[in-house]
Amino acid sequence: MSVVGIDFGNLNSVIAVARNRGIDVICNEVSNRATPSLVSFGPKQRFIGESAKTQEVSNFKNTVSSLKRLAGRTFQDQEVQEIEKQYINAELVDVHGQVGVKVNYLGEQQTFSNVQLIAMYLTKLKETTAQELNAPVSDCVITVPGWFTDIQRRAILDASVIAGLNCLRLVNDLTATALGYGITKTDLPEDKPKNVVFCDIGHSSYSVSVVSFVKGQLTVRGTAYDRHFGGRNFDQVIVERLAAEFKEKYKIDVFSNNKALFRLRTAAEKCKKVLSANPQSPVNIESIMDDKDVATVVNRTDFEEWATETLVRVEEPLKAALEASGLTLEDIDSVEVVGGSTRVPAIKNAISKFFGKEVSTTLNQDEAVARGAALQCAMLSPVFKVREFRVHDVLHYPIKMTWAATPEEEETEIVVFDKNNSIPSTKILTFHRREAFDLEAYYAYPEELPVGINPWVGRYTIKNVEPVNGDAAQIKVKARLNIHGVVSVDAAYTVEEKIEEVEEKQSSPKEGEEAKPPVTKKVKKLVKKADLPVVTGTTSLSRPVLEEFHEKESSMHAADKLVHDTEEKKNALEEYVYEMRGKLEGGAYSDFIDPSIKEKFISELNTMEDWLYDEGEDATKSVYVAKLDELKKTGTPVAEKYRESEERPRAARFLTQAIDQITREAMSSDDKYSHIPAHEKQDVVDRADRARRWLDEQLAKQAKVAKHETPLVFSRDIAKEQEALYAFANPIMNKPKPAPKPTEPSTDGDNDTPMAETGEEEKKSEMDID
Repeated sequence: MSVVGIDFGNLNSVIAVARNRGIDVICNEVSNRATPSLVSFGPKQRFIGESAKTQEVSNFKNTVSSLKRLAGRTFQDQEVQEIEKQYINAELVDVHGQVGVKVNYLGEQQTFSNVQLIAMYLTKLKETTAQELNAPVSDCVITVPGWFTDIQRRAILDASVIAGLNCLRLVNDLTATALGYGITKTDLPEDKPKNVVFCDIGHSSYSVSVVSFVKGQLTVRGTAYDRHFGGRNFDQVIVERLAAEFKEKYKIDVFSNNKALFRLRTAAEKCKKVLSANPQSPVNIESIMDDKDVATVVNRTDFEEWATETLVRVEEPLKAALEASGLTLEDIDSVEVVGGSTRVPAIKNAISKFFGKEVSTTLNQDEAVARGAALQCAMLSPVFKVREFRVHDVLHYPIKMTWAATPEEEETEIVVFDKNNSIPSTKILTFHRREAFDLEAYYAYPEELPVGINPWVGRYTIKNVEPVNGDAAQIKVKARLNIHGVVSVDAAYTVEEKIEEVEEKQSSPKEGEEAKPPVTKKVKKLVKKADLPVVTGTTSLSRPVLEEFHEKESSMHAADKLVHDTEEKKNALEEYVYEMRGKLEGGAYSDFIDPSIKEKFISELNTMEDWLYDEGEDATKSVYVAKLDELKKTGTPVAEKYRESEERPRAARFLTQAIDQITREAMSSDDKYSHIPAHEKQDVVDRADRARRWLDEQLAKQAKVAKHETPLVFSRDIAKEQEALYAFANPIMNKPKPAPKPTEPSTDGDNDTPMAETGEEEKKSEMDID
């Protein structure tokens, strides 16, 4: 069973697996350790990950990015319309209440929801992992930002179901990072905690988490986020400055052309990365728009000046996380930074300045989150044994339950899971009801949520409630904040009060006192009476819809695979035509084909080339396979004859070397062969001589055969003769020496010491051993 951790990023995603007593990061099909988070739609197939990246410019309007930012969002969402829309090339539309895209796929306009898009991408990551592990992939842990709400988390969980993944846990990304950091530490204290601040600044968001470590466990003390601060903000700073420069210098307005703006954003991102390690970076874009090339140079000092207002935002989440943790600056032992944007020197300097200490980069900035997720998956998997390490994560947004008022209860709401409530967590709520009733879960402070996110979490209807002896029944409801950070109502049941008489024994009387009779007390006890059905309504997709989307995804994946395989077979046919024709026309195969069919075969190859670029352009996979097989009926024997001409001399050389070696050993006077009878050695010499004569005869016959004719002797025949020679000679020449006979004890006069113990005899024994 594989154990997989997925760091689902807005720009790129990283996959890590637990194996070989460690954590490895998976490389994709082009050997990159991070896969672009992109899905592109074409006339015949989808392109996902690396292949979508190559389509991003040419298939601009049908390529979807920022998949993570769309999770759980609606089309009317203010953040989607005002912020995310400018970073996504495809047309955003409403798909059954969710934000989705309209694209041209298979030659027609189709729409896909954000959950479907994420599922497509997860399917690609699953396939990449399966190819690397050479085994099917199911169990995984996926990371999400700590600020993701219930609806966003459910969108990721639904997408994983559609992709055929069993998500064991949605883990907050910095909690995964902290796990990877802490589980390898052997010097964690047992009493006074070690307090570490983790800062993750990625492509589009900024997270801070204050974590306390003691031996064997971590506890998240406080978190804070800036949901719209990341690498793309700094890219935008460069874009705006260069757009203004190009407008003045080249008289072009990149903001009027979406494709030009996209190309400038790509160049700005590259420029930012170069400036992280160099004082300046050139920017050159060919034919950005109106057939104009643009070029300039950006200095790091200028870039930091342009980004002054953006850099101010670094400090606020640090303050908020520290305040939420209840710690002071003096309590912080170290600061760890991860995420690609923390490579920007100005960002690191701002974090370092706030804490008054150097930031640490002991963790891999791009892979730490995925590695922590893989560790968490291993800890949850029954097939892996991982060092005991407890993880105490916390909830960021408080959640309340509301209900309709009754004569028995005036209150109508309660905060069930407060801020920094442990994840997972279970709470028991008590109600007095005469009939079925509804509970609704909401975020307690909607103003803290991402703009546009509906604070409604779910509705839970408790059914089959009836009065007990004319009074309201006492109902216990089990509310749960599960391992994913998602709220649910797991169970509801009635309880009944029973009064029992309990006899209390009196203490033993003292001497002279009379014994007191037992005292009977009435004790009230709660007894569970019956489970009640709970009907749940949440933002998760219904089972029928999930099954429909899963079937559709499986169908599209199979279609993509067929197109990919068909293209491979077409390329194989095309490659065979070019290679075979080149080798026949004055190349390596020229002398190995019968002259009577050579011209005809070359003509067939030319005809096949013409077919490939005409009616064969869109043939099926089976047609390409059949065409190639037909050509190979003529071409394969030619290739085999050539290969034999190359391998036969090599095999003959190996056999000759074996004959010489065996003959030399059999005729040797070396002492290590002295125990082998002379007639057996002669048998070996005779067998080697027969092998030599056989080889000479076969090679002489072969020399008279034309190269295009079927060989009389094959390299495999020569190899078999060599094996037969070794099979005959080795048992004889490797025969072990017989053990030396024991020495008879000998005495001299009254001395009973055996001669074998004399210095002279010891010397002889040592010589025998040599």
